[in-house]
Amino acid sequence: MNQQDVFDLAVPVQPTDHVIGASHAPVTIVEYGDFECPTCKQAAPALKLLLERFAGRTRAIFRHFPLEEVHPHALAAAHAAECAGGQGKFWEMHDLLFANQEHLKVNQLHSYAEQLQLDMARYTAEMDDQVYLQRIREHMEGARRSSVRGTPGFFVNGKLQDVSFGMRALFDAVEADLHHHK
Repeated sequence: MNQQDVFDLAVPVQPTDHVIGASHAPVTIVEYGDFECPTCKQAAPALKLLLERFAGRTRAIFRHFPLEEVHPHALAAAHAAECAGGQGKFWEMHDLLFANQEHLKVNQLHSYAEQLQLDMARYTAEMDDQVYLQRIREHMEGARRSSVRGTPGFFVNGKLQDVSFGMRALFDAVEADLHHHK
């Protein structure tokens, strides 16, 4: 695949992205996800495992792609994650949201923010004012421009990776890219 292919990542890695893993890793995985998506929940531990297995050589980025028409709480959950991110706890909230996927109503999101000991006045104000709505919408637009049709949508170094038959494909793609970077 070359950079002009339709399936490439339309929005390059941004300084505002939520990154976990080595900052200068040769392999970057970008996930477009939805906190209410069961497949995204299943993918989360596999992604953690991948980051451990290729520690120092991979990093992961999470971007929002809430499928609002099928997941009524996904957008609010994305907001909660961004509010936590504003206070340096994006990944902690990310994990809590997936762990409690059946419980993503606004009052439940509020209790997760309390669990993470966020500044609750700031959290509440940011949720009420939908401070991060523009960022979430930009992520969604980036997903569409990158031809992501469902969640999770994974990209390995900018190339769309089909994981419909399981996360093994993601491991294989990372391994191939690391081999290429030797």
